[in-house]
Amino acid sequence: MKYQQVISMIDAGEGINIEFKQRFSDYEKISKEIIAFANTQGGFILFGVDDNKKVCGVESEKAEAELILECAQKYCEPPIDIKLHFIEIKHKELVIVEIPESKTKPHRMQDYNTVLDLNTAKVFVRVNDKSLPVGKEMIKILQAKSNEKALTNYKLGQDEKQVFEYLIENETINAKELSLKANISLRRASRTLIKLVRAGMLNIHTKDNGENFFTSAV
Repeated sequence: MKYQQVISMIDAGEGINIEFKQRFSDYEKISKEIIAFANTQGGFILFGVDDNKKVCGVESEKAEAELILECAQKYCEPPIDIKLHFIEIKHKELVIVEIPESKTKPHRMQDYNTVLDLNTAKVFVRVNDKSLPVGKEMIKILQAKSNEKALTNYKLGQDEKQVFEYLIENETINAKELSLKANISLRRASRTLIKLVRAGMLNIHTKDNGENFFTSAV
């Protein structure tokens, strides 16, 4: 990784693909960031840079690298392949973690379950400059995308028509709102919205509190 590329990252500030960390904090916090990047578009974590873009450096490149690798390999499920870069900026040593977008989404915090449990799995995605937890709907969509299960020739039924009727008067919709409008169960409403995302007719979004909502993609 080149000097000027790192300078450009720092100047750009934190965002969907960039996160600053002054130093390694704890396994869970760093694992969350790695998982979020892998589940979204990939990105970089710069260790030795604070939230105000100040280059402060790390005390030990080797110690920092060992802790980061342990996060990716032991605290993420499935483990995440990362690349580590070491560079000197303003006479300070930085450790840069490169996380590629994963082809085996969703990754979750290690829970030692043999299969992913939708009710307990801690899954994160990147939203703007934050790594946020997501619910069942987003997890299912990540699973579908990873398995390339896009829906084609999807026929709209009464439930789907209710979605677009609602969106004519409202900018967004969620499972609870669809459940009330269409008089169907919350589970059925959620399933309907997920199918519409997979069919390319809706976009899914995540609020700062991790809740999902949907907007029209057509």
